[in-house]
Amino acid sequence: MNADTRSSGDNSDRPRGGSGGRRPFFRRRKTCPFSGDNAPKIDYKDTKLLFRYISERGKIVPSRITAVSAKKQRELARAIKRARFLALLPYVSQ
Repeated sequence: MNADTRSSGDNSDRPRGGSGGRRPFFRRRKTCPFSGDNAPKIDYKDTKLLFRYISERGKIVPSRITAVSAKKQRELARAIKRARFLALLPYVSQ
């Protein structure tokens, strides 16, 4: 089998690398909505605030999406679980 007739499946004539001469896009990291001077306090009785951090399926939204810090994410998860236990929030949504 000749090396010229063999098909390896990759396009070796196309240049490699993803830069393409463009500047890479850096997304600015959002700050934690619970950190700061006039930030809302995480409370299990504040269901209006807690509903913002629950998906439509009833799951707790991860901090990489909501930009909540790790410490506040733990507090938020604890408040959501406490509100679910007291029947202030549903475990699953319809």
